[in-house]
Amino acid sequence: MPTARKRARTYDPVKIRKAVQAQLGNVREAVRTLPPEQLALPTRLGEWTVRELVAHIGMAVTAVHRSLERPAPARQDATVLDWPFATAASSAAIAGFTRDLAERHPDLDAYLGDIDRTLTELLDTHPGTRLLETNAGAMPLADYLVTRTVELVVHTDDLSAAVPGLDIPHDRQALAACTRLLADALAVKAPGGSTEVRIPPYAVVQCVEGPRHTRGTPPNVVETDPLTWIRLATGRLSWNSALDAAKVSASGERADLGGLLPLMA
Repeated sequence: MPTARKRARTYDPVKIRKAVQAQLGNVREAVRTLPPEQLALPTRLGEWTVRELVAHIGMAVTAVHRSLERPAPARQDATVLDWPFATAASSAAIAGFTRDLAERHPDLDAYLGDIDRTLTELLDTHPGTRLLETNAGAMPLADYLVTRTVELVVHTDDLSAAVPGLDIPHDRQALAACTRLLADALAVKAPGGSTEVRIPPYAVVQCVEGPRHTRGTPPNVVETDPLTWIRLATGRLSWNSALDAAKVSASGERADLGGLLPLMA
């Protein structure tokens, strides 16, 4: 796992809390419209159906609940930049837990509504500085909520891809935080200053070893939109497919990010 030597970006905890709850609300509004036959549709996530994907979204949010049930760690030893590289290790356990949740919660609207209510209660009770033991290490609650924007945005996109015409909206702050965290993770994985990756309007990062760009037009530039970047970073879209579809522009000999992606499995 890459070591997060790069200083973590700061996020407004009030905006992040609103973003998490807004995106969860967007998912809930969409899910309550789905009939049983659409809940049974396949997704791009292996054997998961739409129902299981929704259950997983709930599980991703209640990771906050489960962490708060445990004693607070003695000290912080992780940042948000460690989290993207720690997700693959628990994938098998997550799959089993997700299937169990889908079976235990046939009323998905009630399930998501209960999660929203209890999340509000927990966030009203615990300060953002409260340390949590997470799969990436001990970090403050406010920082861990940033990682929940990634879970929500990525899986909202998965839901929209699975159900024709669903097109669930993305909260702007949630999309921004997700884009920035994954862009910063690339800079951690491939430190350097020879390549500029632009994801307007939310992020610009320098990465990849080589001659450092200081001023003027960078010799190596990659540019794409936020959702394309998120799909690339999470393995929903391959680098070559994005290039072929003109979803990414890349110029310069160090502008090929294909060997660095995805960042999350």
